[in-house]
Amino acid sequence: MITLAAPCELEQLVQKSRFIARAAPATTPEEALAFLERVREPEATHNCWAYQIGLLYRFCDDGEPGGTAGQPILRAIQAQGLDRVMVVVTRYFGGVKLGAGGLARAYGGVAAECLRQAPKREIVPRLRLRLEAPFEMAGQVYALLERWKLAREFEGYTEAGLVLEFVLEEARLEAFRVALRDASRGALRLELVGRFEG
Repeated sequence: MITLAAPCELEQLVQKSRFIARAAPATTPEEALAFLERVREPEATHNCWAYQIGLLYRFCDDGEPGGTAGQPILRAIQAQGLDRVMVVVTRYFGGVKLGAGGLARAYGGVAAECLRQAPKREIVPRLRLRLEAPFEMAGQVYALLERWKLAREFEGYTEAGLVLEFVLEEARLEAFRVALRDASRGALRLELVGRFEG
């Protein structure tokens, strides 16, 4: 999955109407609507918007004819394969009526161009894992983490041995389990502490 790495903004003039697209990453609908409240311009003619967050999506024409603003913005998000994104397009009417097709092209076009120019990043599911090892196996554990280039997020000790926490991409989990089993002859176990995306 791809999302935006940072908010972005783009302005275009279409037949004397000023269109300002603002896009930002959003992980929840509440976050998307909070972005809308921050960037909407009450004095503008319209503040149309759309978001896509996983299976959730919503759009608003904000007074424009139905289907001419919010849906084209949403299609711009989906056409670029983006997720967890909110786009707000503000319009200042310039005196020339664009018609339904012209409005859809203008809203969708400025949203699409803003998203094309935006910095992007991949959403990578990650796991925080805990590994407990007896002191005599510390060497093998450190060597394994080094080989896999895994940074220790936490290191502590109990009477039984060493406790380590580290982060691993979810896609690498099964291969890491095999490597851990081979290095310890099945003596060590991993425990899932948490799951996040970054």
